Amino acid sequence: MKRRFHFTIHAAAVSIALLGATSVARAGAPWHDIGRDAKPAEIKAWDIDVRPDFVGLPKGSGSVSKGEEVWLAKCASCHGEFGESNEVFTPIVGGTTAKDVEVGRVANLRAEAHFPQRTTLMKVATLSTLWDYINRAMPWNAPKSLSTDEVYSVLAYILNLGNVVPADFVLSDENIAEVQKRMPNRNGMVFFEPLWKVSGKGDVQNKRCMKNCPVEGKIVSTLPDNMRDAHGNLIEQNRIIGPARGWDTTQPPRKEPLTRKVSLTAPVAVAAAPAQGADAKDLLAKNACTACHGVANKIVGPGFKEVAAKHKGKSDLEAYLVGKIKAGGQGVYGAIPMPPQPQVSDADAKAIAAWIAAGAL
Repeated sequence: MKRRFHFTIHAAAVSIALLGATSVARAGAPWHDIGRDAKPAEIKAWDIDVRPDFVGLPKGSGSVSKGEEVWLAKCASCHGEFGESNEVFTPIVGGTTAKDVEVGRVANLRAEAHFPQRTTLMKVATLSTLWDYINRAMPWNAPKSLSTDEVYSVLAYILNLGNVVPADFVLSDENIAEVQKRMPNRNGMVFFEPLWKVSGKGDVQNKRCMKNCPVEGKIVSTLPDNMRDAHGNLIEQNRIIGPARGWDTTQPPRKEPLTRKVSLTAPVAVAAAPAQGADAKDLLAKNACTACHGVANKIVGPGFKEVAAKHKGKSDLEAYLVGKIKAGGQGVYGAIPMPPQPQVSDADAKAIAAWIAAGAL
């Protein structure tokens, strides 16, 4: 009894010593007090994914006809009125057949088919992927701005363009699982087991050169010239420390490599713009105007300098530009429509219009 009591006291003393040492170690860790637990509202804002079994899909519905309205207003400028796309993005629909819908495997994806373009509906196997992506990332200039019913509607319109659902169809959380059974490439996914193993090998083999490869060929950017400034000038978005990673995307592509050395700690110097221009560019970035318009170059729509030059001397030009920003339009610069931007505040629209009217300087 005495021996057991002595052992218990000794073990307790050791435990207390270890706990004390652990507490000191934790308290001394430089990252111990960094950060905080995410709040429920913050988790809810990010927890919006939709799984292939449709867990996470919110309740709602949307018709093909409603989807067409939303599409023409917010999607067609980048993807074409019928999903055929334009010079910026690849087509969303096309390349699928009634037989593909029946068997769930797109014939044009086979190597011997030699189909010229792999569209979205040809490749995507699950409706949840489309719903989730539209919901979180579209429209490009205003992601997450679509309501739940608008997402259902847009997806219904895409499916109708691909002859997956009829023109009078209403897609909802209650029937989406049935529609999934009609996806043209629903049986096109392949499980490649080695990719899930630490010791597994890749699904491709580079037979041409695996080591000591000769320097040949030329690496070039596949980004179209008219998209270089799509999200603003990259060099102006550099971190204040670290190597410069951004190019001056308002200028033509470089023909020679960047050889200038940049300090790892010194701030990157960026030429200061006049106060009015700097303020306007902040508003352009804030309202995603640079997704479709460059300052001096055309992207999807005309450059702001082109707009200023075209309407120079026009009476009530600022009011005209505010109207175009808020209500959209088509035909002034070609067939591609300018979708309405009702989310832009009146104050921002007036400031942007005044900057353009003054020459977009």
